[in-house]
Amino acid sequence: MEISEIGEFGLIDRLVRRARRRELLVGVGDDAAVMDLREKIVLTTDMLVEGDHFRTDWSTPVRIGRKAMDSNVSDIAAMGAVPAFAFVSICLREGIDVEFMDLLYSGMYEVAKRYDIDIAGGDTTHGAIVVINICIVGTVERPVLRSGASPGQPICVTGPLGGSRAGLELLLAGRTDGPREAIEKHLDPGCRMDVALEIASVAASMIDVSDGLASEVNHICDMSGVGAEVDASAVPLAPSTLAAAELLGADPLQWALGGGEDFELVFTANEGRLAGLKVPYTVVGRTLPASKGRWLVRDGKKKPLAGGFDHFRK
Repeated sequence: MEISEIGEFGLIDRLVRRARRRELLVGVGDDAAVMDLREKIVLTTDMLVEGDHFRTDWSTPVRIGRKAMDSNVSDIAAMGAVPAFAFVSICLREGIDVEFMDLLYSGMYEVAKRYDIDIAGGDTTHGAIVVINICIVGTVERPVLRSGASPGQPICVTGPLGGSRAGLELLLAGRTDGPREAIEKHLDPGCRMDVALEIASVAASMIDVSDGLASEVNHICDMSGVGAEVDASAVPLAPSTLAAAELLGADPLQWALGGGEDFELVFTANEGRLAGLKVPYTVVGRTLPASKGRWLVRDGKKKPLAGGFDHFRK
């Protein structure tokens, strides 16, 4: 069915589901939502652009919807917060039909249900490509910031890195015969909201891996005024990432350092607080005094810790 057959407001009526959270006093249908939130408020917004973050010839509308919502929930997780409401704004191009939108929203609602999120509003328009922008509102008692690290703390990560970039490189090379797990990691990366609150109870600083490990560690260093040393041999890499790298003749560590969209969590904490943490994690380095610099140690050699995905650099 063409969207023009039901119009913008008919599409909205079709996609919107009844709110579940009692804190939402006024949802879709008015000029703005009204919420009764009595805790600290956390807000984040993230944008997915067709041809950059997803391609409709590689992925399905359901997966695109899940990825759009998960990438935003990941920012809430990195703050040690709880997501509550989402606002979804979408630019639609020619050729996008009602069935595509039904499936796209089913993917978003799947993630929303998992984390008890109400989609409380948004906007729709049309343009040359599909753009999905989501704003999530969450609550938190004590936000975990990038600025909380101090020298001498272990730098930890919640899971394997580089998998999303491995999947992207396989798709770009047309190697759909490569490790399926890597391709799935790019198309449907998920996030670590499942462990975020427990980590937040002990973490001094935290950030999600949206642009690569090197970029995220550097962000923590910038905001905390510390240095860092990352041990290349300690960076966790999934077997599928290693297999993809071998197939393509690439360095999997570079995918971990600069690939992005893994949405694992990187955090620092005092040694004593880590002892009681039950969530699996890997120590990949340590923070240093700022005067000591930021380094990657590989095969006994030090080089500056650089890299990370940047939308505006080729």
